Parts: sequence; structure tokens; C-alpha cells
Amino acid sequence: MTRRRLIPGLMMVVCGTVAPVWTAGVGPSALAQAAKPEQAAGVESLPIKSITLYRSGVGYFERRGLVEGDRTVQLRFATDQINDILKSMVILIDPDGGRVASVGYGSKEPLDRRLASFGVNIGDNPTAGEILNRLRGSPVKLMTEEGEISGTIMNVEKRPTVLAGSDKGGGGAQTVADLPWINLVTPKGVQSVNLTRVRGFEILDKALAGELNKALAALAEHRAERVKSVDVAFANQGAKPVVVAYVHEMPVWKTSYRLVLPEAAEGKKDAGTPTIQGWAMVENTTDEDWQDVRLSLVAGRPVSFQMDLYEPLHVARPQVPVPTVPGVMPRIYAGGADFERAKELAVISDAAAKRGEAMTRGRAPGAPPARAQAPTESGAAFEDRDGFGLGQLGNYAAQAQAQAGEIGEVFQYQLKSPVSIARQRSAMLPILSAPIEGKRVSIYSRADGSAHPMRGVHLTNTSGLQLMPGPISVFDGSAYAGDAQIGHVSTGDKRLLAYAVDLDVQALVKEDGTSAIRKVRIVNGLIEQTFKQEATTQYAFANKDQKRPRTVLVEHAKLPGWTLAAPKKATEETEQVYRFEVELGAKESGTLEVTLERIEQQWVEVVTYDMRTLVSYAREGKVSQKVVDAVKKAADLQAAISATQKRIAQLDEERRTIEQDQARIRQNMGTVSRDTDLYKRYATKLNEQETRLEAMREQRDKEQQTLTTQIAERDAYVGGLNVE
Repeated sequence: MTRRRLIPGLMMVVCGTVAPVWTAGVGPSALAQAAKPEQAAGVESLPIKSITLYRSGVGYFERRGLVEGDRTVQLRFATDQINDILKSMVILIDPDGGRVASVGYGSKEPLDRRLASFGVNIGDNPTAGEILNRLRGSPVKLMTEEGEISGTIMNVEKRPTVLAGSDKGGGGAQTVADLPWINLVTPKGVQSVNLTRVRGFEILDKALAGELNKALAALAEHRAERVKSVDVAFANQGAKPVVVAYVHEMPVWKTSYRLVLPEAAEGKKDAGTPTIQGWAMVENTTDEDWQDVRLSLVAGRPVSFQMDLYEPLHVARPQVPVPTVPGVMPRIYAGGADFERAKELAVISDAAAKRGEAMTRGRAPGAPPARAQAPTESGAAFEDRDGFGLGQLGNYAAQAQAQAGEIGEVFQYQLKSPVSIARQRSAMLPILSAPIEGKRVSIYSRADGSAHPMRGVHLTNTSGLQLMPGPISVFDGSAYAGDAQIGHVSTGDKRLLAYAVDLDVQALVKEDGTSAIRKVRIVNGLIEQTFKQEATTQYAFANKDQKRPRTVLVEHAKLPGWTLAAPKKATEETEQVYRFEVELGAKESGTLEVTLERIEQQWVEVVTYDMRTLVSYAREGKVSQKVVDAVKKAADLQAAISATQKRIAQLDEERRTIEQDQARIRQNMGTVSRDTDLYKRYATKLNEQETRLEAMREQRDKEQQTLTTQIAERDAYVGGLNVE
């Protein structure tokens, strides 16, 4: 079922601000210029007069004409464009005797909802058995192998059924499967029919059969819906100029360029100013011819999105039970009432009622309308054309509730002459032809992995126009030289183009690296060593061209944490590379040496630093004598600590040896008689060892005290040591 919908919001846009029309200086005479006189009578469609294409994949269209009296203008769009039309359409009309009566379009009911509305729901692609089951209670006629059977459907069920022919030989196993059976109520009673043996059926209820046909027609209509119409009804007094504008999806317009390099004379690299030509590729993918339209190509990328405004949106509503009055039950009366509890319930009930009232009535006040801002360059496609257009939108429409802002790039190409492109056709349109500053170079980058640089051009965009991303075909004189590619180039920006391998120039690269200490000092008790690392790359080039010199532009990769040491300054640099120029005459060679350096620091404990290394650094002037003396004193303190630690270790080792020997003696004494000389000797030995152990314990305690004092002295000296 097709319905029409009105768009009252658009009427407000057209009719909401009548007074400002004339204060803006756009009167009836100016409005009359918005369309040609021959369009005044009997108009059924408004021709496209201007188109603006954006690189974000949308296009802005303006239709103009004179509409006389009560007329309806029918605009046809592809179904997938309707959402964009509903989101963006703007209608302008002279408010002096002209108005928009309505804007209507065919409703798009969701297919599953439309199918569910018919007497037979086939939205889920049911089988024949499922359809018959949904027709329970309806009369049908079945065509079977045994003949026709008519009756009212009781139900469809599955039964275990022996498959025919599964036991042909007799005595074998039978095959049983669950097959659908239909039960019909007939004058002879309930009859069951195997649906697998039914060749067809007829719905005897004509109205129900008609519903099934309508559902099938809705499916076919849904597949065939490709074009939809939007009908704009005008109610005018006389002929009134109107503008209908909208935005919908369009292919991104593309660019390609031709760069012509003047042929260089013998002995010279350049012979004049190059010329660049630009072409725009535009596709008319609509079903309407573009006849003499004003075409603008905008480099900006406005924010654009899709929203399904075309398909009706149904909101799920809660299911509320029907109020019922409960029956009267016997009452059991309590002995008394709890008055305090009753007061609490009253307070709670009153607070809940107030919250409900606040939720019902309380609404945030609307923000005041924002002041309209002056159009920015990104809105250049909406400028006033023929004295009447969307440039006057602020005068003819309600002012925007949000502030306008500039989004993306703002440059545009506006073709000077009208353009005609047939439907489903494309065109190449010239948009640029201008001299451009350029210098021939041979570009060498080691990352390319080639022994030869690339022939190229160092361009400066002096064309006065922005260059969009696209391919460039390069012509050297009258000969094709190669292809290149550029990104977006603003006016005055520089770009490198590489279009061929320069086989006349040979490149050779060597690399070397060094690391040397520059300075040693003591900072907060640590020796700070400063190292300088250098990475040197030597480039050698040989120009074998017998006639022409070369400018080799070397790209040297940047390294994170490294800085350029030599040459002092690059000819040019980007975020990734340094660029240097090497001039080569005909049959000449040249070299370039690039050095990158990095400063690193290391920290070493003062007491562990090697004195011989420090002394050698002092001889080279990389460390002061004060640092050497401070490290020497710290080394002496550490040496004293080491000597004490050594004595303690010796005492501990002697103690362990004695304890092991005592264990051996005691074991032997357990096997010897006490009145023997050997036993007495063992006892004397143990006595001497115990005396030695006592002396060692006293000596170790003293050494440990000495060690603690020495460590404290060392830490106190080293901890706050700062020596340059």
C-alpha cells in the first residue's frame, strides 16, 4: 500500500521569514531573474541549474524555475537517495503571493511489516505446509494423486511415516521418516492426507486468496522499487520564481594533470617555465541529463552522514493489562490501627506524587536562537546566483539554531561556462592551464635501493590555484617522459615529483661510524661520561651525460635522537629526510658527505672506575685533574675497605678450618680410651684451638668495627661529591 507524507518543516523554512526578504535587497525584479521566461507556464519539473560536487562524496544540486498558479512539481529520485533528500532539501519562493502548499512522497513501509498486515503472512518465506497450517479454519481443495479432496483445515502435523518402496524385497528393514500430514474436516469426517503426495492446493476463501496475491504483489513491488517521486505543491498568485536545493550522494570528482617541461638546450638544465594542465573527471550517475548547468568542484570535505528518514519508524510500546475490579472478599478486621506507620506512608505518597508532577511538567528551556553567521568559503556552493539563491537563505528561511562553522578545505573550482553531461555519462573538464615554477632535479634516495637517481621536478605551486591529489603525466618537450603522483598542494607550497630513472647518473654510497668520549665529571657521587656518536655517509655521483649538467637532490634519512652535524644546514628538510643539492656539470663527478651525531651519557660508580682509563682521559684533556684526584681518594678509601674485608674473610676461613678439625678430633676421642696418651694429646689440641678461637673472635669484632667506620667515611665522601 502506498501512502503520501507531508513535510510541514519545509513549509516553515519557506514561509517563516517574509519580512527580511526585501530588507536584504532582493525584490520582485531580482526574483524574476531566477528563471527563464519560457519556464513560466505549465511547469511539471524544475531543471537543474547548478551543481556543486565535493570530494567527500556528496553533491549539492539547485533547481530553478517559474511556477505559475497552483502547480505541483514532481521531482524523481533513486530510492537510495530519498534519505539524503529528506535530510537536506530546502525550498525558496517569493513570499509575496507565493507559498508551498505541501511536500509529499510515497511512504516506505518496512517490508516485513507490510507482509504481516496481510491475511496470509509470507514474510518469513514459509513452506507450503507452514502456509496451510497458518490457514487453519479455512476451506481448501487439495489435488492429490488419488483425486481432489475439499475440506476445512484443522491442522498440519508431522507423523512417523514408512517411505514407499523401502521394503521391496520383503522381510527387510523399513525406512521411517517424520513427514507432514494435513487433517481436513470434511462431510465424511476428518481425513488425513500426506502432504508429500499433494500436487497442489486451492484456497476456496476468495478474500483470503486475494490477500495471498496482494502479499506476493507487495514482494514484487518491493524488488521493483527503484525510483521514488517527491511532489512539491505550490499555491501562487501569478508566476513566482522558486529554487529547490538538496544534497545527495555522488561519486568523488577526480583530477589528473599534464606537466610540460620545456626542452632544455645543450649545456643547460632548464629552458624556461613549465606548464601545468589540470583536468577534472566528473560522473553523472543520476537518471537525468545535466543540460547547461553551472558546475563547481569543491576541495572541501563537509561533514556528511546518512540517516534512515524514509522508512517509517515504529516505537515499541509497553503492554499494560486491562484494569479490572477485584471481587469482594470477606474482611478480617484487626484489633487496632498503627497511626505512626500511616503518617510515614502519607509522606512517602506525597513525595512520589510531587516527583511525578515534576517529571511531567518540568522541561528544560530551549536555548535562544544563535545569530546567523556570514557564509564561509566552504559554503561557496550556496552563493547567490542570478540574484536569488541559497545565499539569501538567511532572509527567506528561519535562522539556524546552531552556529555555522568552517569544516575541511575551502578551495573550489567553478567552471566559467555551463556544462552538459548526459545521464550515466562522464566527462573530462579542463580546470587548470597555467605556468608553474619548476626546476629539473635528479632525486636520489638510498631507500629506493637503486644505483641511479630518479629524474624529477622540484615544483613550487605558483599557478594561483590549489592542486588536488592525482596523477601527473610528464612531457619533456614534445615527448612523454613518465608519470608521477602528488597529494594536495596549496598555493605557494613546494613538492617533488619523480617520473623516470636517470640512467645517466651513477651513485655510490659508503658509511662509517665512530664513538668517542667527550667529557668526564663527577655528579652526585657518580662519574658521568658524555659520549659523542657520529654516523657519516659519503655519496659519490658520476654524471655520464655528455651534454647536460645535473642537480642531484639527495634525500638522507633522519634518525630519531640524531642531529645534523655536517653540512651545517640542509637545502630542505621534511619530517623524515634531509635534502641536499649536489651540482654536477656534464661529464663531471661530485661528492657529498653527511654526518649525523648523537650525544649520550653513561653513569658509573666512582669507586669502580678504572684509574688507568681515567688517567688516559686526563692526558687527552677530557677530564680535569680535580676529577682524577677525587677518584683517586675514593679509590684509596675503597682499597682500605677491601683490605679490612680481606682480613675478616681470612679470620672466617681460619675459624671454619679449626671447627672442622675439632669435629674430627672429637670423633676420634670417642673411639680411644681415656687413659691413653693419644686421648690426652687430643685433649691438649682441643684446648689450644679453643684459645685461638677466642682470640680470633676478639680480632674479628675489631676488624668489623673498623670496616663499618671505613664504609661510613667512604659514603660520606662520595655521596655529595660533585667535581667538574
